[in-house]
Formats: sequence, structure tokens, C-alpha cells
Amino acid sequence: MSVASVSAPAAGTPHVTALSDWIAACQGRFEQFVQTCLASEEREPRRLHAAMRYAVLNGGKRVRPLLVYAAGEFSSAPDAALDAIAAAVELVHAYSLVHDDMPCMDDDVLRRGKPTVHVAFDEATAMLTGDALQAEAFGILARAPVAPEICVALIRELAQASGTAGMCGGQAIDLAAVGRAMSAAELETMHRMKTGALLRASVMMGITAGGATARERAALERYAEAIGLAFQIVDDLLDTVATSAELGKTAGKDLRQSKPTYVSVLGAEAARRWAERLRTEAHEALSGLGPQVQAATARLKQLADLIVQRRS
Repeated sequence: MSVASVSAPAAGTPHVTALSDWIAACQGRFEQFVQTCLASEEREPRRLHAAMRYAVLNGGKRVRPLLVYAAGEFSSAPDAALDAIAAAVELVHAYSLVHDDMPCMDDDVLRRGKPTVHVAFDEATAMLTGDALQAEAFGILARAPVAPEICVALIRELAQASGTAGMCGGQAIDLAAVGRAMSAAELETMHRMKTGALLRASVMMGITAGGATARERAALERYAEAIGLAFQIVDDLLDTVATSAELGKTAGKDLRQSKPTYVSVLGAEAARRWAERLRTEAHEALSGLGPQVQAATARLKQLADLIVQRRS
């Protein structure tokens, strides 16, 4: 995910660390922490532990952890709590990719520029890898260094985003939609669940770990809803123009599988305009909090820009 093309902050925006430097620092911190969350390949069952590490480590843009850290900065959440939340969310995301790539679902052979887990290992190991990563994610949250009531709120947020009202429900709708037409409204509902729910949870869990007023929570929720949908629209656009090498996964697969996308339903130009409108909505949700929190929301605005303007 290139940061070079992201728009510079508007004139008058308080100085913040360059986005590329901040991303590198957050990714480094995350990689170091998540290494400690996964069992060593030397521990039995070795093959399963190796597959779990293969699925999670050294790959991916880490958009969800970045949103956790940015929201946590806004809410002044403790770093240790944010590490746990970021790891839990990313492990759920990784497990979903492992299962999505299996022959019984999307049947893909490439993910993050390397063979998918069921190809590198086998189908049974891939199924168990996803199961184990999901269990570990909630174990990490249960051990997070936060007050018990905050811990329960975090677990509830991630469970809702992962289940039938969120990611799994959206994937079920997606599988049922292959080969049939969908309206723009149906497509939006599906992707607010399949993709948007976990991105929204990343923001809201980062806020929950710190302190925020009801007005601030509502504003960040509007922001999160906007970028969650924008992320999927841009994914659909990139699937039509980027190469497999650029994406790290098989390009053009949705079209070949007759899956409805924002490009097939709306057309590329209309989809592009919608993504830009959502980026504006995300900015406006944060700007509405007033100039006194402009510095605190700058990073979140930059991430909204990055999500919409990315090239991979």
C-alpha cells in the first residue's frame, strides 16, 4: 500500500509525524507484538503452529491495526491495550482470509504474494488454522490489560463484527450472490457486513480502550462506516486494473467467478466517485468535532485518504 500518492494535509493543519514514518513505527510495533501471540513452530502441533504463523506474519497492509492505533491515539488509550486489540482484530482478519481462500469458498491460490495456506499446507490444516486463529484472537482480548468492563465491551464488539451480523454474514451473502444480479443497495448491505464491520470495529475498539465522549464516539462511528465501505469499493476497482503481483492476490477473479462488484453494478467511474464521496464523509465526520481536536484526528484523516487513494 503506497503512501506516496496520499494528499498532503491541508494548510493550517497542525504538524504530525509523516504518515510513512508513523505507519512504519506502528507496523514494527505490531509485528513485534503479534510474534509473541503465536506459538512457536517448535511446539506441538508443529504443523498447525507453522501454518498459523505463515498466515499472519510478514504480510498484509495491517490496515486494521493502523486504525486501532490511530483511534487509540485519539482516545489516549494505553499502548499495551492497543497492541492486544490490534493483534486480536488482525488475527480474525487473517483467519477469514485463510477460510475465504479455500476451495469450498473462493478457491484461490495466492494471498499476500505467496501460496494460500491450503496450498502451502493442506485443506484440513487450513481449516484448523482459521479456527485456531479465531480462538486465539479472543484469548488475546481476554488477557488485554484493561478494566474488566472494557474487556467485555471489546470482546462484544469483535464478536458482533465477526459473526452473522458482520463478516461471516456478509461472506454468506457473497457466496449466495454468485451468478445473480444485485442492486447497489444489496451490495452495500453485503459489504458493510463482510468488509466494513471489522474495519469499523477496529476504530471503535481503539476508542473504547481510551476515553471519548458520546459525541466523539458518534463521530468516529460515522467515520468508520464511511471508510469501511470505501475500502471495499476501492478493492473492487483495483481488482479490474491492478496486476496479481501488485495486489498480492489473484486479480480479476471476481469477474471470472461472476461475483457482483461495485464496478459491475455501478461502473468504474461511478464507483470511483462514490469512494471519493465516502472519503469526504469520513473527513467531515471528524471535522465536525471542531478545531480543538484537529491534531488528534489528523492521523485518522490521513488513513481515510490512504484507503481511498491506494494503488494496491
